[in-house]
Amino acid sequence: MKTHHTYVKVRYAETDQMGVVHHGNYAQYLEIARIDWLEQLGISYASMEKEGVMLPVYEMQFKFIKPAKFDDTLKIETRLKEVPRIKIEFEYSIYNRQEELLTTASTVLVFMNAVTKRPMKCPDYVLEKLSL
Repeated sequence: MKTHHTYVKVRYAETDQMGVVHHGNYAQYLEIARIDWLEQLGISYASMEKEGVMLPVYEMQFKFIKPAKFDDTLKIETRLKEVPRIKIEFEYSIYNRQEELLTTASTVLVFMNAVTKRPMKCPDYVLEKLSL
């Protein structure tokens, strides 16, 4: 499925006393990568919300293999797991400058109608962009 790379520079404030990225920051890294993935398809997350489509996170999993550290440039590889229906699933691999695998992760998000707060089908324009 569609794969995209996003690069994030680790800031000092994201690290703990050991100089290692605090695990709580990884959710933000995935969000940055996911929004970048959508934008490279030509889909604006802000536009989706204006059209009444929300994508709350339903599930998130991490496996921490090696630590990321201050000043690392992380390469986040984002992959769509399968064609979305009501939910959209992503898999991620995070690498450092040396191309060492640091972290693997996955997220499941649900397409939700902003008014009714109920799950909804993936919008057709998203499916169209995925088929290109």
